Amino acid sequence: MKFVQIIDCKTERFDDMDRLMDQWAIQTKGKRTATHALIGKDRADGSHFVEIVEFPSYEEAMKNSKLPETDRIFQEMVALCDSMPTFTDLDVVRDEQLNQTTSRRFFHEVAVGGNLEAIDEMFAADYIDHDVAKEEAAVVGSDIIRKDVTSWRNAFDFTFELDRQICEGDDVATLWSWTGTHKGDFMGIPPTGRQCAMTGTTVFRFKDGMIQEGWWHEDLMGLMRQLGAMG
Repeated sequence: MKFVQIIDCKTERFDDMDRLMDQWAIQTKGKRTATHALIGKDRADGSHFVEIVEFPSYEEAMKNSKLPETDRIFQEMVALCDSMPTFTDLDVVRDEQLNQTTSRRFFHEVAVGGNLEAIDEMFAADYIDHDVAKEEAAVVGSDIIRKDVTSWRNAFDFTFELDRQICEGDDVATLWSWTGTHKGDFMGIPPTGRQCAMTGTTVFRFKDGMIQEGWWHEDLMGLMRQLGAMG
């Protein structure tokens, strides 16, 4: 389960604290477990600041707090504050907007951009995949996504247009338009150089901030006709 820590403090020396946070980011690069952070200033009190830090889980947050760099920076931060900062620990129980952002990241950053390393940040290790193009009713494992993305990228130069996204509960449905140039073998069809297009829908179900299950519906028959494989 995702975890968020809220740090509430008052200081007249925010510029010094801002530089301190930059130092912490540099010193903990490659070691910190925080995935996102933002700082807000109270519009009614210019010395009142709230920092919100997101972690994959409470356990990962505890790993972060035990870093020697974190402890050292914390002591320096306290010295800059007018009083002892307060901390609020929250388990994230609903996160639709971030689920939508993660879905968009998959299409733009992974599928089109080719950042395969990001797959493990988005998909659960026991991810279940349903695809009308596959014989199996469901295939388990985030490696399936990695293999599928690699296969499509080897066969086509392509882009996605995300026409619409609908979020409800743990589900994010994406209606998309795909265009590509056939450059490599695809389902036994040698490269034709043809420009192709198709539409489809993908529904991702999220659990604890990770994509747990996916359903893919795409116009594969239309694509095959464009490649000359069907009359």
